[in-house]
Amino acid sequence: MEVTILGQSYILACPDGGEASLTTAVAHVDKEMSAIRDAGKVKARERIAVLAALNLAYQLAERPVTVATHANGPVPAESVQIDTMLARIDAALGSDGHLL
Repeated sequence: MEVTILGQSYILACPDGGEASLTTAVAHVDKEMSAIRDAGKVKARERIAVLAALNLAYQLAERPVTVATHANGPVPAESVQIDTMLARIDAALGSDGHLL
């Protein structure tokens, strides 16, 4: 698949069905690199790429952790933990009824 990042073309391998995800990833990288270049403080393409990679990795690390998915999308880890705790409480209450 041919893509353009910071005005330069690249040929990238892409698994079947992964074109949309790769296109999105390329857009994120291009946007980040362009922002760094346009700020005017860094000129070398290699340094811009390293800074963009660090910025994107940091953003990824700061995202909330999701451990499950639902029909409506990802479920935060906290929700899964709460559901697990409620199930344990319901089991402890037995036939007396559910807490919620």
